[in-house]
Amino acid sequence: MTVVRAMRNACRIARLTLISMAMIAATAVGSANGDEAKIVHVDPVRAEPTRQTVSVIGRLVACRFGDVAARVGGPVAEIRVRVGDRVAAGDVLAVVDRDRVAATRDLRAAEVAEAEARLAAVAAERTLHQQELARLSNLRKSPAFNEGRFQDKRQEVMMADSELAKAEAELASARAQLRLAELDLRDTHVLAPYEGAISQRKAEIGAHVDRGAPVVTLVDDRCLEIEADVPSVRIAGLETGAVVSFELEGRVQDAKVRAVVPEENPMTQTRRVRFVPELSDTRNLAANQSVTLMLPVGRERDVVSVHKDAILSSKGKQIVFVVVDGVAQVRPLELGNSIGNRIEVLKGLVAGDTVVVRGNERLRPGEAVRIQATPIK
Repeated sequence: MTVVRAMRNACRIARLTLISMAMIAATAVGSANGDEAKIVHVDPVRAEPTRQTVSVIGRLVACRFGDVAARVGGPVAEIRVRVGDRVAAGDVLAVVDRDRVAATRDLRAAEVAEAEARLAAVAAERTLHQQELARLSNLRKSPAFNEGRFQDKRQEVMMADSELAKAEAELASARAQLRLAELDLRDTHVLAPYEGAISQRKAEIGAHVDRGAPVVTLVDDRCLEIEADVPSVRIAGLETGAVVSFELEGRVQDAKVRAVVPEENPMTQTRRVRFVPELSDTRNLAANQSVTLMLPVGRERDVVSVHKDAILSSKGKQIVFVVVDGVAQVRPLELGNSIGNRIEVLKGLVAGDTVVVRGNERLRPGEAVRIQATPIK
């Protein structure tokens, strides 16, 4: 009986051993088939044209900026704007006292009326002399004709012609003076020459301003350019119309070279360059605001690049995991310069390789992976 019981126990142990071995084998097969594959995010290796750049600090400058001056002299009667106010072209900014200018306009109008009356009198007198000359001319064949009187009357007509021309000139002068007075009266309103914002008030109510004196400072902050002092050695690549990148408020945008000012600062060995930025929105921007320009250093070339998140350090070397047929393989790299969020690859990868950018920290060489389709920025 003891022998039979021992044989039964041995058979039971053998069966359990076989079941355990079968389960282990099934698990191994499942792993080989990818059932335990790790989920990763990938990004392709790219080959694209690029060029090395150097950063230069620039500033936003207004296309139009300056003082708005009074066109007539006199005490300031009104100031209709405050610092920071936005104005449109043609808005009234200030008013110079109009009483004296209006009185001058009325005086010039009276002078015009006087000149018109004088012209009318001179014209009538000339007509009278012409009529008398005509009557004397009709008596040429008559015994009553007097040659001396005829010559005197003809001279009087010539003098009347001169007086008429003088009266016409005086009338034209009076009308011009009236026009100037009317312009002065109109110009007592200091108008905004263009749209912009008031950055400074330079006169107050009651202050006397001369003709040409500044009243306010106006900045056209909706028309902005970029100005930068660029080292002379970098000027060669900045031809008119060339497109460069700049960073403003955390966004990278494009700008075109408009002009290189042909004047060099001997102290800094720089030249001023003007760029026209492609700004989608100029609100909240200000003149003299700083921007960072990325200016080209060399010629454009094709560069193979990899996303920076794909790169790992292992024993002092830079590596990436490349996905080949669903399996992660290690590739050592030789890297170059940074290009935004990517890094130039000098050796180790080719364009089109698929590298792991997320989930690569715990990967092991030869481990099966499953790709999660999520775009990487």
